[in-house]
This record gives sequence, structure tokens and C-alpha cells, in this order.
Amino acid sequence: MSHRICKVLVLVTIWLLSPFSFADIKHGLRDNDGRHMIPRGYVINTNDHAGAVDFNPEDYLRMVRMGANVQVIRLEMGKLSELGDNTFEPEYLARVKRATKLGREAGIKTVFKMTVYGATDFSWEELYLNKSNEQETYINAWKHIWEAFKDDDYVIGYDLVNEPRKKDMDISYDQLTRRYLIPLYEKIIDAAIPYSDNKQFLIQTIFMNKGDAINKNQYAEITKRIDRKNIIFAPHIYQEHLDYIAPTMERFDKESQLLGAPILIGEWGFPTLVTTDNSVKEQLNYIEFYIKTAEIFDEMGVGSIKAWFLGNRSYQNFLPGGPSTWAIFSDEQAIGTVERKYITDIIARPYPQLIAGDIKNFKFHFATRTLDLNITSDNAKGVSRIFVGADRHYPDGFTVYIGDDLIMSKSPIKAGLDVHHSTKNTQPSKVVWDKDRQQLIILSWPKNNAQINIKIKPGIYKEPDPAVKIGK
Repeated sequence: MSHRICKVLVLVTIWLLSPFSFADIKHGLRDNDGRHMIPRGYVINTNDHAGAVDFNPEDYLRMVRMGANVQVIRLEMGKLSELGDNTFEPEYLARVKRATKLGREAGIKTVFKMTVYGATDFSWEELYLNKSNEQETYINAWKHIWEAFKDDDYVIGYDLVNEPRKKDMDISYDQLTRRYLIPLYEKIIDAAIPYSDNKQFLIQTIFMNKGDAINKNQYAEITKRIDRKNIIFAPHIYQEHLDYIAPTMERFDKESQLLGAPILIGEWGFPTLVTTDNSVKEQLNYIEFYIKTAEIFDEMGVGSIKAWFLGNRSYQNFLPGGPSTWAIFSDEQAIGTVERKYITDIIARPYPQLIAGDIKNFKFHFATRTLDLNITSDNAKGVSRIFVGADRHYPDGFTVYIGDDLIMSKSPIKAGLDVHHSTKNTQPSKVVWDKDRQQLIILSWPKNNAQINIKIKPGIYKEPDPAVKIGK
């Protein structure tokens, strides 16, 4: 049976002092074993402005070591469609297949995102109105992907329309969404179902025209439910204003309840100005709003995909501060290795990737470098994985506390885990450190069907000194 990713309903309790409480999360996805999965990863470009981009197995291992368990491959419609002067390019599909294969071999699942890049004579208005069968042409481009990956268990699903636009159409965003975008989504989904009825369909909202925004976020609201199954709400958030991060996520939360679909943030992270690489002040500003965004994601339990896993072979010029990029590496080449650590250390933070049972809540406390995770265990569902990123976050080693049952530590100068405390009938050998992937693997929890608190803290565990009293 394929790895079916089941939807989880959304319901987040709101406190007076905080937009999102540290309460039970209802986001995330489920695999076919019922394990609770938090998808996290990167947008993988097949090209940049200078040409084709193809990654190798070492790049995918770097993604894994930076916390990725999902990649979103950005497809070029111009290479998959017969629109205008375009023709289908089999060699392009072969490149996409290779990227998916490399992801699978590294343990990374795949989502495909259709963009209209390279599509000659493309018009959003013509796509919506469909006077000359433009929608069929669009669907035919998707069919190459659906046919190629219909039986691939590591392909989660399809982001159907990337950042749909309004442009010069004389219509409100709400009416455009209701009258045209939602029927288009339903038509595309209906065409996809015969290929595979267990894939997920990622839904975005209208990318608003320049000068239009809601809480300084350029994405319109969705106010009507999509009458189809297997929906994931995949909004984008590129927000540099601290005061607007939480309101935007609150709004997304309400829209996901309307859709009856979990949130997977399809893209996030305000673009980086070139000047930021040489300015501590600017980097500190980025750190502040990136951390704020990451903390809210984790408190809600939503998955998130960061743009882009690229170097700086090219830049954009649409911000008043000058040339900018979404690339997380600063190399002047497509495939970078020099991290913008003021960004990557936040993206690659510890988190529960896959839990046998239910994730109740979790949060990585940046100030103390502590991961606090609460779960309900279910060993019948299999193996659990927690991304730790020890080389990055714990060069001084780390200690893991699994309830009152186990205390284990990982020294930076030793290969495995040291056991400091274990209760009767526990099996410390069921907790394994995967150095290559920087993951803690739990083969089974010490207690089954139980509420368990897991903490990961910096440093090697030392027995408390009875002569030392707190406050003295």
C-alpha cells in the first residue's frame, strides 16, 4: 500500500497573551502507518535565471542534515506543455525523475509545484476564462507528472497552481477566487484522481497585485470551501514585520478550518538583500523575524518549506534595498555550500520529524537551545525520528530526557549515546543516534499509549551535586 498522507483537522487555542498557545497541535500530516509527520524542507529549483540546476547525492544528504524530510520541486510549465511555442521536453522530465529518486534515496519525500515559468503566451485571464481550452493545456502539462509518479510512494502530492494572479482583470479577489480559481482547482483535481486517488492536492490563494496586501502579506483570502478530498492548504508567507506574523498565521488558520485541511507553508522567508551578508545589524534583524516566524510555525505544528536551496548565480531587483535573493547559500554559483547561517541555523532547528503516536505540542527554545516535545506514544505505528542537528546546535554535546524513564547523552567526541539513567524494563538500545542524518531514532518508546515528555538540552548530563543548593 502506498504511503498515504492523511489530513488532520485544524484547531488551535488562542490565549490572550500569545497568538498561539503551547497546546495540542492539529496540523501536520499522517503517513499510512498513522505516524504524525511534520514536513519540513526546501524548494528545489530545476533552473535559475542563468540556466539548468541539477543536484547530486551529496546535496541531498546536506538537505537531510539541514532538517529536510520533504522537497518541493518547482516545475517549469514551459518544458511540460504545448502552450504557444512550447513543446514537451522528455529530457526535462528525466531530470525531474532523477531529483525525485535522489530525494527518495536520502529519505526525502517529494511535492511537485507547477509554475508558469518559460510558458510562452501564457495569460492568467485566459487560463481562468478558458475560451480556447487553456485549462486543458495546463492539465496536460500536469499529466506528464501524474503518469510518471502515480505509483511512487515517496511523492506526497501536487501544488496545483503556484501564486495565481489577478493582473488587469476587473474583478475583486474574492469573486476571482469563487468564480474562477476554485472551479479550476476542482477541475484539475478531477483530472488527477484517475492516475492516483491517494495523492494530496496543495491549494494556494491569489497572489495580490503590487500595492495590495492583507497585514502586509500579498496573498488574498479564501472564503469558499473546495468540494474535493485530499486537500492541503499551502499558503506562502514572506513577512519581515514582526507585528504582522502572528495575525497572518491566525488568518491562515481560519482559512484552513474552512477548507478542512491542514496547513503546509508552501514557501516562507523574506528575501535577503545582498548588503545583509556584510552587515551584522541587518543579520540581527533577519534573525529576529525569522525566529519569530519559526516559533509560531512550531507552536501551530505546521510544516514549512523554505525557498531556495540555491547559491547566488543570479539576483532579483524588486526591493527598494537593492538586489536580493531567496537563496540560502551565498556562493556565486547555482549549487552553493556557503551557508547564510543567520538564516540556516533557524531553518535547520531541531524538531520531531515523524512520531509513532500523536504530537501534542513542541517548541525549540532558541535562547536555551532546548527542544521540548510532548507526545502520546503508539509503538504499533513503528519507528520515530527527531531531527537534532547536533553538529550545528550542540557542538558541546546534548542530553535527551525521555519522560522519567531514560536519560542519555551524546558527547561530541564519542560515536554513540551514553546512558545515565534507565528505569526497569526500559531498553536504551531502542534509542539510536544517526550521525550522518543528525537524527535521533526511537525504535520504540519506553511506555506505550502513554503521555511522554521529551527534552533535548545542550551539554553532557552530570549528576546533581547534593552540596549545591539553588539560590546559594
